[in-house]
Amino acid sequence: MTTMRAHTADMVFVKGGRFTMGSNDHYAEEAPAREVIVDDFWIDPRPVTNREFGRFVEETGHVTLAEQAPDPADYPGILPDMIRAGSLLFVPTSGPVDLSNPMQWWQFRFDANWRQPTGPGSSIAGMEDHPVVHVCYEDALAYAKWAGKALPTEAQWEFAARGGSDTEYAWGDELLPGGKALANFWQGEFPYENLELDGFARTSPVGAFPPNGYGLYDMVGNVWEWTGDWYREGDAAQPAKSCCIPRNPRGCSEEESFDERMPAIRIGRKVLKGGSHLCAPNYCQRYRPAARTPQTVDTSTSHIGFRCVANG
Repeated sequence: MTTMRAHTADMVFVKGGRFTMGSNDHYAEEAPAREVIVDDFWIDPRPVTNREFGRFVEETGHVTLAEQAPDPADYPGILPDMIRAGSLLFVPTSGPVDLSNPMQWWQFRFDANWRQPTGPGSSIAGMEDHPVVHVCYEDALAYAKWAGKALPTEAQWEFAARGGSDTEYAWGDELLPGGKALANFWQGEFPYENLELDGFARTSPVGAFPPNGYGLYDMVGNVWEWTGDWYREGDAAQPAKSCCIPRNPRGCSEEESFDERMPAIRIGRKVLKGGSHLCAPNYCQRYRPAARTPQTVDTSTSHIGFRCVANG
């Protein structure tokens, strides 16, 4: 049995408390801002890295979903030539495009996975301290269980990301204070012009930017992070109204997380938090603690990773 000491080695203790979760000022799915309470917990100071995930794979033999060919039974109508292992990779466009169509910059790349983050011929050599990517929800959950930990709830993640403050960003209310990027997000016109004011075109080594008030790194930008909560949009995602402030709120049920716009696809969606290196002022301004987005549990990409928690 893994001991609590092993659970929390190198983790940061976060004293629980009351905070304002969500925002009324940005995207509809973040509203309404509401008071919640979370209990004490421990959290990884950084996203899980390629080095750490590699140790898990070496000890367990785990094979990520991106390294497995899909089962046609799970994807009715799938084209025969798509029944191959792979993952979604961001590929910048050559110029301005319609931002309502993400498939202009996302490509399903055969044999892209955590070992080959940009596809065949690439590797993680020299990127051992970058966050692991191309991991789906079950991959992240398997790692967390192996480590004797868990994936954070949305409330835990957001409380930790705020670092004890109530500012717009993890570092204050100005996106680029003094013209300096304090997180790895996109500067320039997405998805074709990356000015790289932060020094990185894709992921960055964990801890490359200053920590927040709790000593936590990369809580904003770099990679989106999986949480353990099922996703439901906006007001429907909030706890039932009562006379008391909700304590340790959780998401909806798996069935409630299905995308109503695609009734034929009954795949659960989890909440992602934190934004990534692809969030830009002209697109996806989700480099904020309150931001959230859904992701189907069977999907891995080049900009999603995770970190773990341990509960008191």
